Amino acid sequence: MTLSWPSGGSTKPYGIEVIDFRRQIDAAWQDLPGPGPLRWASFFFTLFALALLLSVAAAQVFFSCAGLCYAIDLIRRPRAPKFPPIKLPLALFCILTVLSIGWAENPAVGWTAVRKLTLFLIILFAVNLLTSQRHLVFIYRLMFVESALAGLVAAAQFVLQYRQMRAEHPGQFYYYMTLMRIHGFMGHWMTFGGQQMLIFIALAAYVMGAPRNPDELALSPPAPAMAQHAPKFRRATLFWWVILAIVFASLVLNFTRGVWLGCAIALLYLVARWRTRLLWALPVGAVAIYLAAPSLLRERLQTLIHPSTDPAITVRFEMWHVGLAMIRRHPLVGVGPNNINEVYLAYLPRGIVPVAAWHEHLHDVYLQLAAERGLPCFAAWLWLMGLLGWHSYRIRQKLAQDNAAGAIWIADGCFAGWLAFVAEGFFEFNFGTTPVLMVFLLLVSVPFKLADLEVTSHGSAQRTDSRF
Repeated sequence: MTLSWPSGGSTKPYGIEVIDFRRQIDAAWQDLPGPGPLRWASFFFTLFALALLLSVAAAQVFFSCAGLCYAIDLIRRPRAPKFPPIKLPLALFCILTVLSIGWAENPAVGWTAVRKLTLFLIILFAVNLLTSQRHLVFIYRLMFVESALAGLVAAAQFVLQYRQMRAEHPGQFYYYMTLMRIHGFMGHWMTFGGQQMLIFIALAAYVMGAPRNPDELALSPPAPAMAQHAPKFRRATLFWWVILAIVFASLVLNFTRGVWLGCAIALLYLVARWRTRLLWALPVGAVAIYLAAPSLLRERLQTLIHPSTDPAITVRFEMWHVGLAMIRRHPLVGVGPNNINEVYLAYLPRGIVPVAAWHEHLHDVYLQLAAERGLPCFAAWLWLMGLLGWHSYRIRQKLAQDNAAGAIWIADGCFAGWLAFVAEGFFEFNFGTTPVLMVFLLLVSVPFKLADLEVTSHGSAQRTDSRF
């Protein structure tokens, strides 16, 4: 089976269609469900995805509108929504999160974590409101462009900050450059870095794995009729490489080492999948970047060899020690969601003055969840995350077996993003950062949608599209 484009819209494949965004918008609108609440739910969910990198407030508004329209449609046409096979661990994680509030020092602040559980509706909406492979690719492409736009804004921020710190703090230049970093359209550099990391990985999968030759896709008209578009394929490919370079530069200038680690692991997977012969280029490229990098970047990496010279690393060691103490004393229910800062000093060794830093969380998603919600809740979360990764990989393998050329790169980007998120979690509480979590949940939902589209295509021999 080979997934193909819907026959009602443009017949231009990936590399060509990027030239004309107007035609892509028209085609994506055609793929939405028929008139009614479900169409508006799908429309608002699309806007939600496209707003994630630009404005969290706007994304939340569109998310609420999508939920309202979808609820109206379910009331009008009662049916069971589709949901991936992760219900049991997700339910356990949510229930145990709520229960842990009962033992918190300050239960009031814990309810923020409970409200955040509603973000898992992203998975439900993605599986039920994304309508076709073309719809998915349309969202991806616009998010790639938005990520580059955010990267350009961040680059401008870096230039302004560089000049200011050089003038005001020449003796402590590195410290102040890393104290307040570039953040694009987001309010914090960690949020910006986490989002850019996930989009960069999806974009890298697109550049490496998306079909470039019309012969690789089942298109109508036949591939020979598309030969005239070959120059446009080359121009479109260059366009996405430029976009990739801009996003990559923004990640470098973000100076977030956990994000760099996540990107490195994800790129290792993607290159091993799509460009195995170029695996040698990864370490060579890393060394070349380091040697050619300015002193500011090299100093950022050298602190990993001498962690005592970097307050950001020093405070992490302290936080991890505190987190382990919390787990030992409260292994079943933790200290309560969002209560780390409330009880932090009580878990420091006697006579130790805490490092001056932000102590709202432990900068480690694994220690954080175990310490604030208990080991049973942490085990449910590990189960949930493990299932998301396993299903993503399994679906990718199934698409490859079915020769779904236009969908494999999407699944690969999702699995690579999962790898990066898991790796970065050792040094940051990324699961607790709402804007990053929203992008992550959207991406890990996509493989389940691809599997559903594949089943739909198998189930209707007369169809050439992949819509519901």
